[in-house]
Amino acid sequence: MPASILVVEDERDLRSAICHALTREGFHPRTADTGAQGLLLARSEPMPDLVLLDLNLPDMSGIAVCQALRADPVTRALPVVMVSARADEIDRVLGFEVGADDYVTKPLSLRELVLRIRAVLRRRIQPVSASERVTCGRVRVDAGAQRAWLDDRELTLTALELRLLILLVTRHGRVHTREALLAEVWGLSPNVTTRTVDTHVLRLRGKLGPAAGQLQTLRGVGYRFAEDIDGPADPE
Repeated sequence: MPASILVVEDERDLRSAICHALTREGFHPRTADTGAQGLLLARSEPMPDLVLLDLNLPDMSGIAVCQALRADPVTRALPVVMVSARADEIDRVLGFEVGADDYVTKPLSLRELVLRIRAVLRRRIQPVSASERVTCGRVRVDAGAQRAWLDDRELTLTALELRLLILLVTRHGRVHTREALLAEVWGLSPNVTTRTVDTHVLRLRGKLGPAAGQLQTLRGVGYRFAEDIDGPADPE
């Protein structure tokens, strides 16, 4: 069955071109031209497999739409690819911080857009094994349920923070370079830099609270998740 892509874009010509490219590549596109309509369709059965979300919409921002999707248990795990003419790093970081899985800048290469959509879907449809349900020190993750806990308290994380934590905890004790994290967590998006990795690690440490020291920095190398807290995390 072809993957269903919800295209939330108010520019009619661009929306039509995107839908044509998606159909040609075997996807089933659905469309919305406002944020409110996009939220309604995202929550309707059958739910889409991915949302392609424009940042500038006539009724509300794409940032607000993404936040609403991530706040709703029904759509929390729904992949979101954000599209915007804003190419500054601060805009990209904000997009990732509110839970976007990828961030694509205009003007669009439709071929690249399709490849990025496929990459996000591949990352989200990977099979879950028992080894991905792991406890490390005070932190527990369940990759299948896309949830994480500190002791007995469930953590509230963005989609990327959760993916980063799950990767680090399920492979605890191993050292991960920033480049390796970019490849596995962000899919080596050309719009992401190693500074984005550092920013996400700092925010994740803040949410881990008393377990922040388990997420350790190895200067000049990368990051490691340890079972024990040997002291405060070593900042860059």
